[in-house]
Amino acid sequence: MRTDPWTMMADKPGNEGETNVITKTKPKTQRPPMYKVLLLNDDYTPMEFVVHVLERFFGVSHAQAVEIMLTVHKKGVAVVGVFSYEIAETKVAQVMDFARRNQHPLQCTMEKED
Repeated sequence: MRTDPWTMMADKPGNEGETNVITKTKPKTQRPPMYKVLLLNDDYTPMEFVVHVLERFFGVSHAQAVEIMLTVHKKGVAVVGVFSYEIAETKVAQVMDFARRNQHPLQCTMEKED
């Protein structure tokens, strides 16, 4: 007895000469949504502390950290990086914890990128 589906199809009446093609469709993988990590200005956190946070948690150079810190100071907010949800969430938690442990009111948030 044959159990091969291809030969079974050929054995059925009315299927002479027909060829069946099985195609696999690849599911389209979507990129995960990305999240902007934002630093917010306040009137109490020292500029040097903000520069240190940027260098330590976001791996930017001293010059880049100073530039971002000045943007936060002048505009009230600056995007410090764009990450997947889990990484953005971790960075926000790290910055907030570090600021609190050092008794600074620095605020760090995240929002979904458009």
